[in-house]
Amino acid sequence: MKPMKKERTGGESLTPRSFFTDFFSDVDRFFENDLLRMPAQIGRQIMRNMPATNIRENEREYTIELAAPGMAKDDFEVNVDEGMLTISSQKEHDATTEEDNYTRREYNYSSFSRSFKLPDAVKAEEIKARYEEGVLKITVPKQEQTNTSNRKRVSIE
Repeated sequence: MKPMKKERTGGESLTPRSFFTDFFSDVDRFFENDLLRMPAQIGRQIMRNMPATNIRENEREYTIELAAPGMAKDDFEVNVDEGMLTISSQKEHDATTEEDNYTRREYNYSSFSRSFKLPDAVKAEEIKARYEEGVLKITVPKQEQTNTSNRKRVSIE
């Protein structure tokens, strides 16, 4: 003879519960709610549409590489405004196929915008961008560093 499986069908429990047990059960149910996970899921979805970016630095320049295969150089816009470098893209694709007894239409729209705060010691007017083999490469030249310092020793009187 197999023991019967007991199932909880809701309603009130026959065992007395304390205030703390009820409180912590309610808190646990609250944190299991999908609504609390939604901002993280939205953030992951946004980052999924964002091209992977590498930033390198050497003594002469910064190099920003953005992986964007399948795009053309005309799909990008690169702007520098008040110390911010912004890379953006909007791409639409609309394909319609009409045959004897059906019409198929596919529409796709994708966009992204990514901004980087530039250091003060760069030559913003000499920034260059090149798109090649699925990678947008932006070169940001550094200003030459001078060894003169504005440091001054103040004597105490």
